[in-house]
Amino acid sequence: MKISDQEIGNLLALKRHEGPPESYMEDFLREFHQRRREEAVRGSRVSVLWQRFTDWLSEPGLAKWAYGAGVAYAAVLAIVISMPRGQEVESIVPEAVDHRVVAPVENVAPTQLDELDLRPSSEGKIGEQEF
Repeated sequence: MKISDQEIGNLLALKRHEGPPESYMEDFLREFHQRRREEAVRGSRVSVLWQRFTDWLSEPGLAKWAYGAGVAYAAVLAIVISMPRGQEVESIVPEAVDHRVVAPVENVAPTQLDELDLRPSSEGKIGEQEF
């Protein structure tokens, strides 16, 4: 079904005289505020507090900046007071290495070989040796 230009013009002329009832604007404002309150109640406490904080920051005034500076100063002071002091710090320098030269030990092996009994009668079972 195709609507002609004449029919569209008649429809627009008819709608031009229509308007919302008188109470529409008042109801709209009341419903708008009611919806905002319901959204505020439904949100989590953190989001509500954050929203109030950002609203508070967006308002003009010097007192809020003084309060904010005071809170920041208190936070920095608390951090400085709670920092540990006078604790011993472990040394990261390694201990000195002793580089003394040790005299070579005399070769003892030849004297031990002379003390060995290599006679065939001293042979024991495989893996045994009498000294």
